[in-house]
Amino acid sequence: MSAFEGMEELLQDFLTEAGDLLSDVDNKLVELEKTPDDKNLLNTIFRGFHTVKGGAGFLNATPLVELCHRTENLFDKLRNDQLVLTPEIMDVIMAATGVVRDMFGSLAQARMPDPAEEAILQALDAVLAGETPSKKAADVPAPVAPAVAPAVAPAVAPPAAPAATVASDAGGPDWRVLYHALVGSKPEEAAPATPIVVAKAAAPKPADKPRAPAGTTATPSAKENTIRIDTTRLDQVLNLSGEIGLTKNRLTCLRTDIIAGKSGPGTLQALDEAVSQLDLLVSDLQNAVMKTRMQPIGRLFQKYPRLARDMARSLGKDVELVLEGEETEIDKTMIEDLNDPLVHLVRNAVDHGVDSPEERAAAGKPAKSVVKLSAHQVGDHIVIEITDDGRGIRPEVLRKKALEKGLIDAETANSLDERQSLHLVFLPGFSTKDVISDVSGRGVGMDVVKTNILKLNGRIDVKSVVGQGSVFTITLPLTLAILPVLIVRLGTQPFAVPLSMVREIIQINPDDIQQVSGRATLVVRDEVLPVRTLASLLDWPDSPSPAFGVLMQSAETSFVLAIDGFIGRDDVVIKPLTDVKPRGVAGATLSGEGSVVLVLDMEELLSSDSKETRATLFAKAS
Repeated sequence: MSAFEGMEELLQDFLTEAGDLLSDVDNKLVELEKTPDDKNLLNTIFRGFHTVKGGAGFLNATPLVELCHRTENLFDKLRNDQLVLTPEIMDVIMAATGVVRDMFGSLAQARMPDPAEEAILQALDAVLAGETPSKKAADVPAPVAPAVAPAVAPAVAPPAAPAATVASDAGGPDWRVLYHALVGSKPEEAAPATPIVVAKAAAPKPADKPRAPAGTTATPSAKENTIRIDTTRLDQVLNLSGEIGLTKNRLTCLRTDIIAGKSGPGTLQALDEAVSQLDLLVSDLQNAVMKTRMQPIGRLFQKYPRLARDMARSLGKDVELVLEGEETEIDKTMIEDLNDPLVHLVRNAVDHGVDSPEERAAAGKPAKSVVKLSAHQVGDHIVIEITDDGRGIRPEVLRKKALEKGLIDAETANSLDERQSLHLVFLPGFSTKDVISDVSGRGVGMDVVKTNILKLNGRIDVKSVVGQGSVFTITLPLTLAILPVLIVRLGTQPFAVPLSMVREIIQINPDDIQQVSGRATLVVRDEVLPVRTLASLLDWPDSPSPAFGVLMQSAETSFVLAIDGFIGRDDVVIKPLTDVKPRGVAGATLSGEGSVVLVLDMEELLSSDSKETRATLFAKAS
């Protein structure tokens, strides 16, 4: 039975508000460490913890209340100048906030959190008593960077609640008003710009996993299933729905007239106008609905300053994470799936990219290294960049390491240019670290990054200048709900390929195809590109002579996809295929004529093509 039976809705409200408050506190703690004399910042942090403690008290979450009370007292002494903030005291505070976040995870499963470890409580009491923590805060468990916010929906939904609820709906006792009165805030103060929360009931989740080591991240067992929507966007959807209803009534009347034999020019013109109006309204409604799924990427970015701070401190480095473009909006489902890649990239920048204090001093660089995480919109895509001012990446070192680990052969290593060499970091099992630690060295991080980005129909690139730093660039579509595609034809069968991979369409003259090392190639504007037939990728019988070629750019290679013809460009909604997953098929959609069109997963087709090894792909890359 749930520990919070009858209070599920209140618990959900608490987790939503308190989760945001704690993320804000984490970021402000990082800022406070840079400006320890900022009293306004300290007061803001104090108020945030006080609100969390008040909500936890109303839920009778005693372990959380006890930990928050001690930490709140520490903040109070700091703001009253009874204590001076030091890095060691900040380590204790960060360890405490990490445990608070762990307790949120228990609450999200409708379980009463376990009491905090005695070492944490003793360390807080020692600081409150004026004792100086050890330099490394050895008595305190290492802080865990909060890269992932806990799920905010309780595991047990109210018995009478529907699958989806709107937080603004009234029903039964107004727990929210009472809750906000007790914690000293107003409902509208919790999220002024996003007053509506839409939630789905969550399935029961397994017990909490043990806390991860320092510098690592613990991924929750379920994605956050709430979304905050500005009421103006919902109003727009409602207005458009009403206009579509009026147009539907007009079409119904015209249908009745046509059935009754009224098919004159006036009726047909009215029908044409009504259909055009409906087309425009549906398009507007589609855009409006998509905007309800869009969220500022800053909600994701705000998790990383704490991650960078904790990791840099554990490595003995001075690193500042600068955030830019936090207001850039992206599909919420993509925000969730972006977390793991960005965690790896931020960790990689701090660990591998940023040089040591000794190296920076020898190179004449500032003692503090700057890692920048930025986002901006370019057309219908989002571009995210992770930039560091560290040591840079030496292509020859990457080639040597990949060769030593048997990931490529000597012939391939000698044929790789600088860009291809830099992309070796994305190979499974690749690592430049000779010693495995709890931070890095296992060769799995960057492979995970690339795999997850490809799942989002995106691409990742890397540029580096030795001695100056590196830039990892992620390019993603704005949303996964609607995919721009190019409809191509193999015989009479249409297929859809992602438009993001398409560079251009060319005609193929069979006489222009040349054999190089037994493989078909085509020269396009002095660029020698391999030719792949769509038939061979799908294991279909080869066409006699493909008439067209699509110049495509994958994450690692450029190539010409030979096809029989193409139909045109379209924006499609992908529907998954139930109970079956053919190789290289992402899903299906319907054409304008109503026929089924398979949407191809080109990256999967390329990676699983038995006729091409990974080394060959690198050798062919432009």
